[in-house]
Amino acid sequence: MPGTRKIYYAAHTYMILGLVSGLASREITKIKHFTGDTQLTLLHTHLLALGMLFFLIVLAMEKLFDLTADTLFGWFFWTYNAGLALTIAVMAVHGTQTVLAVEPAGSIAGIAGLGHVVLTVGLIFFFVLLGKRLPRRPDGQGVTAHRRAS
Repeated sequence: MPGTRKIYYAAHTYMILGLVSGLASREITKIKHFTGDTQLTLLHTHLLALGMLFFLIVLAMEKLFDLTADTLFGWFFWTYNAGLALTIAVMAVHGTQTVLAVEPAGSIAGIAGLGHVVLTVGLIFFFVLLGKRLPRRPDGQGVTAHRRAS
């Protein structure tokens, strides 16, 4: 699958998950008459911001800097998605347990931390990739704005 499509599908998937999670959160808390704070209410914004919006930005950067041409792109893409998926899954489990008044397991915090670490590694890959793909100035000093041929 071409890299541009892969990025688009990731953004689209996170958009769908974000919207569904918002609806699910609202309905579950309403059915259970839950009025307190829960991780479920944060799923919606996390999926839309860290998933959909982030990958839409990556899609725009792909068009400017051809990110998928570098082998580091795969490392970034799969590591970031794995970290986000793990983080989101733990948020869903913890939030559901809160609404259902089930005491969360002690391992929840550790698994959430692992998800954040993997997500951070994915972001590090992304910034290294972006730095490699930025065009250098003719004098070799730093980077210059990328200009497309007309």
